[in-house]
Amino acid sequence: MQYWRQTFIWGCLTFLWTLLTVPLTVLGILVATPFLGPRKAFFTIGPLWARQMFWVSGISLERRGWEALPEDIRSTRQPVIFMSNHESQMDPPLLINAIPVPAVYIAKKEVKLIPFVGWAAMCAGVIWIDRGKRDRAIQSIKEAVEKIRRGRNVVIFVEGTRTHTGELLPFKKGGFQLAMDAGVPIVPLATVGGFQTLPWGTIFVRPGRYVVSFGEPVDTTSYTNRDELMQEVRVRIEALIADARKTGPGL
Repeated sequence: MQYWRQTFIWGCLTFLWTLLTVPLTVLGILVATPFLGPRKAFFTIGPLWARQMFWVSGISLERRGWEALPEDIRSTRQPVIFMSNHESQMDPPLLINAIPVPAVYIAKKEVKLIPFVGWAAMCAGVIWIDRGKRDRAIQSIKEAVEKIRRGRNVVIFVEGTRTHTGELLPFKKGGFQLAMDAGVPIVPLATVGGFQTLPWGTIFVRPGRYVVSFGEPVDTTSYTNRDELMQEVRVRIEALIADARKTGPGL
């Protein structure tokens, strides 16, 4: 089976299967919403879609460090911002499954207009940012801060875009300012394996192994300098990536 998953034909079939199952999954979320509520419907059905896609694609997942996090974070009593590197387009669906608590992304409001994807994002409770005008952008950031303070876990890809080379890119500062304004911990997170399973420039998923590593939380309230906070988180993510890459072939 693993041999066939590495063929061009299987890659084409996997791509077509993705195109078919995404709208079906979103329709399932919408149907379940009146019974479960939108967020519970998304975080019940969404991870199931991710798991079946990983099986079809021949991707295995290893999660590290979650049990070492404080109980308040694991029980969702303490909201956090998970800050991750970004190796692949597989990372967003991967983290929906790999992070055991509901955690949403921050997205441009235009994503709402994308059929199926936008609908699912609204059910999940994605935090929308309006970048159209400066005053609207500032207001949407303030609203994001309040949602995080009230308990919304957030995932941010701190490089702002996918890597083209597999190496860590410079970090964007906005997420760190958001974390400091909200006063919530940052959990450094590393995903390793995406650059091999779905590298830049291809739509065909390859079999492989993903490692998702959670690091020790960083207390943002002890920092007054955003750049120092950013450097501390970068050092921790770099260490998590290096450790994951030592553990097996292809990583």
